[in-house]
Amino acid sequence: MEIYFELVSDADAVRRACEELSLSEFLGFDTETTELSPFRGDLRLVQLSDGRKTKVFDMKPFRERGSLAENESLAPLRKLLAAESPRKIAHNAKFDARWVKHNLGIDVGGIVDTMLASQLIAAGDTDRRHSLADVSSYFLGVELDKTQQISDWSGELSRDQLEYAARDAVTMIALREKMTERLTHDGLVDVAELEYECVAPVAAMEQNGFFLDRTRWLNQLEGVKISQAKLSDELQDMLSAGVAQASLFGRAELNLDSHAQVADALRNIGVPVSVSTRASELLPLADEYPAVAKLLEYRGFAKSLSSFGENILEFIELKTGRIHSDFRQIGAPSGRFSCSNPNIQQIPHTEEYRRCFRAPDGRKLVVADYSQIELRILAEFSGDENFIRAFQSGADFHATAAAQVFNIKPEDVSAEQRTFAKRLNFGIVYGIGASRFASMTGLKQNDAENLMRRYFATYRKLDAWLRGASQKVLKERISRTASGRMVRHRFDENNREEIGNAQRYAKNIPIQGTSADILKRALRILHDEISQTSTKLVNIVHDEIIVETDETSAPEVAKILESSMLKAAEKYVKNVPVKVDVKISDEWTK
Repeated sequence: MEIYFELVSDADAVRRACEELSLSEFLGFDTETTELSPFRGDLRLVQLSDGRKTKVFDMKPFRERGSLAENESLAPLRKLLAAESPRKIAHNAKFDARWVKHNLGIDVGGIVDTMLASQLIAAGDTDRRHSLADVSSYFLGVELDKTQQISDWSGELSRDQLEYAARDAVTMIALREKMTERLTHDGLVDVAELEYECVAPVAAMEQNGFFLDRTRWLNQLEGVKISQAKLSDELQDMLSAGVAQASLFGRAELNLDSHAQVADALRNIGVPVSVSTRASELLPLADEYPAVAKLLEYRGFAKSLSSFGENILEFIELKTGRIHSDFRQIGAPSGRFSCSNPNIQQIPHTEEYRRCFRAPDGRKLVVADYSQIELRILAEFSGDENFIRAFQSGADFHATAAAQVFNIKPEDVSAEQRTFAKRLNFGIVYGIGASRFASMTGLKQNDAENLMRRYFATYRKLDAWLRGASQKVLKERISRTASGRMVRHRFDENNREEIGNAQRYAKNIPIQGTSADILKRALRILHDEISQTSTKLVNIVHDEIIVETDETSAPEVAKILESSMLKAAEKYVKNVPVKVDVKISDEWTK
């Protein structure tokens, strides 16, 4: 099908095109760029269509006259893109929003993202694909030819390239209509709006980047290598007695990265391990067997070096000195973010690593995180008076819970009792059973069962909510978060293992997913508060937000960040007090 469009490349044409398009309710929106990163290429085209009129704005003639963000001829386009109305429909809108932010200096307003909508509708179905071609085929029955996507967009553009660019914008109009019908049918309209509102903050965060001190990183890596070598030597000493073949030259050596060799050596020195030496099997043995504790410590250093070694320095953008990771809004069915290139959400919590991410001179980091947000959400959902009262007291929650479970005064709670309560508090969010709790704590199975019975006798409504979630999933096969986000559970009703997994997920998804809902709402509220300032959102980690600001503004920004996070939680957690811990620092430390 031939696409009719107007190529816009001068000031008068920009003004006329924007006047026409501004009367529409929705506009299909797309961009074409010469590279994937805004720091390494140019924004070539901006395409907008209301389904009848399609305009392709060529940025090249305007760029030749200087900055696109300051070019007066493009003022109508900047105004149109920044406005909340018409709403702009894009596929993977974060990509286009980053390029517009970098080149035109504005946030795209009124975003509708068909990729996010597709992910919401899929509701955790991992077989579904969410590229524009896949989504167009699935919802419209239209096969899009994407061969021009990787063509050269820097020079003279062919008719085929321009038609390709225009077609993507036109497709957005029909796609939104079909997807809106499905979102409405599935009760996903509210969560879709939540996701759309979060696109601009995430685009800004990626564009801002997080400053990594290269020298500090290399210095701490050297320390890790020295520590690992020392641990390796100590571990070889401890395990050598368990190596079957003796060495003619003294201590027998084994490959510490070989699970089979390590398992044999551990068994030969009396450690009751199976063929596997997975961390989950070793953790309960660590307190009793020093060799196991040493092995886990060694593996921690080894993992740090492989995952967070010198390779992370390759991701520093030379033009900014910062790392600009890729954040995916729906990185998990629960709605949690995921991150890559590199994954700075999984930077080890130790000070040695995190202090390498710092504020540049004259700036500060403000680090804020929700305190025990998932447990507070669980208290809200269950309505359990004792569980809620433990939060309302304002005291140490885990000690308060231990006092309630063991029926003693809070001041009489021992460190061991508090640890048991803490592990149970967090474990129930993930649907752990007595066997897993025994493994986590080193308790005998009977003792673990008795403690869990006492726990749920103390929190009866909590127990009822968890049981209800387990039974409900067997009938409805779906779970929802507070925003309406939906996850479908697929299991064979004759397979006990699959049923058990579904029941565990059914307990966890509403809680973890609502935590993700709250964080996304907080990002939007914060973004609106700081968008006209020099304060920058630079990173997020599940329930934690990190911003960078001028040193003199840090105390005020800390209040804004805390207020934004509390306001976001109010929508979903109404009966349980929510607490946000905030710290002003030179480095990413708590």
